[in-house]
Amino acid sequence: MATILVTGGCGLIGSRVSSGLLKKGNTVIAVDREDSDHNAGKENYFFRAAAPNEQGKYGEIFDEFPVIDYVVHLACSVDNDFGPVIDKPEMDLSAACDRFIYKFALNKEVKKFILFSTTQVYKQPDSREPVREDEACKPVTNYGKLKLASENAFAADARKSKTMVSCVIRVPMVYSLDFTDNLMSRITDPKDKTVFVFRTGEYGYHMCCIHNISDFIIGFLRQADGMNYTGVYNVADSSLVMASEIITFMKEHHRLGPVLQKTSLSGGFKLFGDPEQKTNYRWLNVKTIDKNFMLDTTKASRICPFRWNINNTK
Repeated sequence: MATILVTGGCGLIGSRVSSGLLKKGNTVIAVDREDSDHNAGKENYFFRAAAPNEQGKYGEIFDEFPVIDYVVHLACSVDNDFGPVIDKPEMDLSAACDRFIYKFALNKEVKKFILFSTTQVYKQPDSREPVREDEACKPVTNYGKLKLASENAFAADARKSKTMVSCVIRVPMVYSLDFTDNLMSRITDPKDKTVFVFRTGEYGYHMCCIHNISDFIIGFLRQADGMNYTGVYNVADSSLVMASEIITFMKEHHRLGPVLQKTSLSGGFKLFGDPEQKTNYRWLNVKTIDKNFMLDTTKASRICPFRWNINNTK
């Protein structure tokens, strides 16, 4: 079994990923500002405290463990380390981490490195064709820009190694049975915060169950042998999450008040110049609400079947 360092290992996503890796018999070194109860006390679990920009502490962690086989870099990610609002402090923190984390991994001769990124790096599609990994990147959100900068810094350092298998996973909004903030943002009027559905909710959003992320990472670290696996992967559910499904899900498992049915999106929405569009990860672009943009997950599906969805999430 492998020794795996997980940055942001105690956050919402990191704790689930770490748990999955532990269940497979791996040793996990979770690095975060503070530990969580999710994996504390489990066999082969080690917690080390460090903020993303504390280069000295990270250096000590890499020196402490004789062998680190893999690194899963989840730090500086929305819903894991950061909240939904991304501004200059968050962008600076991520950039500080980018300046050393990849170099430490190279010096340690880490075999595989996974960087968590976002589908917000993509240029908004002009058609309804599924978005592939080689599509143009033109982020408009601060989070998209932050993660694209991380991808570029990672690529620049990773090129110096001829053996490290380097993977970037681009992930859309995540959810689980208990984490529903991203689901709710898709059915919430950005102006007056009322819950709504357009027509009958027969449109959807490509999202990602947290457990699909964990499954992909476990599969990649186990299966991806050879440099031909190096590259970018879209990691998401196998199908769209429909607006009507979100409403049904929330009614069944959580509290949901009255839902306003809209036949038109022209009234009540602030379509242009909303300052939240750039800074708020969960900002709802009403102009594309029924476009049903899909991600092409064919490449990633060879590693992971993406068996989790809104109907069976836990």
